[in-house]
Amino acid sequence: MRTIVVDKIASITQACGLGQEVRIATNNLPSEEGVVVVVEILNNKSGYNTLELTSGRMAKVNKGDIVVGALGHRKALFGYSGHVPEKLAAGDVIQMLNIGGVLGICDSATPDKGKPFDCRVLGVVLTFPYLGERIGVPARAGYRKLDFGATLDSQGVPVVALAGTCMEAGKTAAACAMVSRMRHRGLVVDCFKATGVSLRRDILAMEDAGARNSMIFTDLGVITTTRSVGPALTRTMITEIAAKKPDVIVFELGDGILGTYGVDSILECADIRQALTGVVLSANDPVAAWGGVKLLRERFSVEPCAVTGPTTDNAVGVDIIREQMKVPAFNALTDGASLGDCVIDAIGLGTRFPVVAAS
Repeated sequence: MRTIVVDKIASITQACGLGQEVRIATNNLPSEEGVVVVVEILNNKSGYNTLELTSGRMAKVNKGDIVVGALGHRKALFGYSGHVPEKLAAGDVIQMLNIGGVLGICDSATPDKGKPFDCRVLGVVLTFPYLGERIGVPARAGYRKLDFGATLDSQGVPVVALAGTCMEAGKTAAACAMVSRMRHRGLVVDCFKATGVSLRRDILAMEDAGARNSMIFTDLGVITTTRSVGPALTRTMITEIAAKKPDVIVFELGDGILGTYGVDSILECADIRQALTGVVLSANDPVAAWGGVKLLRERFSVEPCAVTGPTTDNAVGVDIIREQMKVPAFNALTDGASLGDCVIDAIGLGTRFPVVAAS
């Protein structure tokens, strides 16, 4: 065990409450998802070269930086994909798989991101949970462990889900537009992110748009979501947030309906579908919108209340969706208020929170 001063602490470790000086173990390192690790950055990058800190700020990463992250896997359509190493020892070289601080062995990268940061393992961060004893245990991401037996109780609070056809389909922009409009109309909005890879940027954006409370799956010790954890995460976060009595809950399903992060496993659960008051689909193009609407209707028995995303960037896409799919369509960036109004009406809150005319 030794003490080390670190330069940057990734947001994935937020629940650990770490300072710039940490104690690390350098022997018998567990190689498991969620274990908090200290690494040295071995190369510079001209792009995709920042790290989200626990403050939410984005900081440039440089060769020689001492960084705290957490072990995890990633299977991303755009970006790096990788796995947790079978074993871990000080001196091993692993890679940084995302800007939230996920560390593992990179298996695949997309050309636009370039090669990932290589990182030399220095040790595993220790916490000291036993009062009065200097017995350190490996730190792990999250405030508590996920309860796979969690039940769902929305307490009658309307719940709106944002689902996408793939990564980078405009889900967070749509969520923020909806949250903003809901707040302008007087609703108290809470939010969470149910699936994806650990990165707090999206829920922070929803907070900036006016959400009162937020959660993310990382809070429950999950680094990257899968089909096996998606339903339990969603039940837990809906139940916990509903207990705080918001007027509405808005949550994002990161990745796509057919992705690897478990969106489909969530939508397959009858109790979760019953709790969903509204579902908004975000799509990149008309074909994706058509396929997404078809999947929602035929596979999951879900009728989307609106379509948004880049497919609605101009009137052509909007008209195709409205005419051929018979679903309202709005662009979140240029017509966010109308998107929010449509969703508010669809979930039955339009009369309770009417539009107030500008004086």
